[in-house]
Amino acid sequence: MHARTTNNLPRRAKPWISSFAGLLTAIVVAMLAAGPAAAGLRIGVTPGALADSIHVAATEARAKGLDVKVVEFSDWTTPNVALDNGDLDLNYFQHQAFLDNAVRQNGFKLKSVGLGILPNIGLYSERHARLSDLPQGATVAVANDPVNQGRGLALLATAGLISLKEGVGAKATLDDVATNPRTLKFVEIEGPQLVRAVADVDLAQGYPAHYVNAGRGDFAGKALLYSGVDDLAFAIRFVARADRVETPEIRQFIDLYQTSPAVRARIDAAFAHDAALYTLPWLR
Repeated sequence: MHARTTNNLPRRAKPWISSFAGLLTAIVVAMLAAGPAAAGLRIGVTPGALADSIHVAATEARAKGLDVKVVEFSDWTTPNVALDNGDLDLNYFQHQAFLDNAVRQNGFKLKSVGLGILPNIGLYSERHARLSDLPQGATVAVANDPVNQGRGLALLATAGLISLKEGVGAKATLDDVATNPRTLKFVEIEGPQLVRAVADVDLAQGYPAHYVNAGRGDFAGKALLYSGVDDLAFAIRFVARADRVETPEIRQFIDLYQTSPAVRARIDAAFAHDAALYTLPWLR
């Protein structure tokens, strides 16, 4: 087609075509030599320590030529729906147990592709200074999703406030409470909203970084009891669609996140500079 079209032009036009073709060839060769342009990434997060640290990494990624767009969600359902639909390339808000439950319930084709922050959870109260002060019939707020609720109930069991059916551990739901000697009344709250619920209940399952993000960094370090920081199952994961786990841009961004001093500094600030409230499991 190109030869036929060129031959149909007047003779005096051919040198111009030849020069243009040479220039175009040179441009293509230069582009190939430089390698393909980095594609963009759309990353879904929830507000707080996770979003803040991702924004820092995104800024550094853009400086390196990787276009990253960060989308914040106020709930723990939509980020997986959006990822599975292809509206996101990556999300960063959930631990492995939460992901496994979401995949089992919804058939999502999603996989963990990297480790992130491992946060503690705590039992918080604005009304009582010690767990032993909780009265009969005290109101306790726990997460309403099955996985995080189980983690909260396991911590309540560790505190001796309840006991759970044998073997359920962190997979427990309220139906698995075996004994409740103080007749605690449980209120199920959307996870990100637990930080607000603490003012209205006797005791609340809570996430230290959520309190820091709400301007209550001092309160974040005053839980009546914390979970351990060595439970890798509850480390936040980078999650991608199963058909994109080998995407170079995704690997590039995760590597940047895990090695950036600025990201680590932002994480530390998000946990009120209290190293007891979190760990960075990819360093282990």
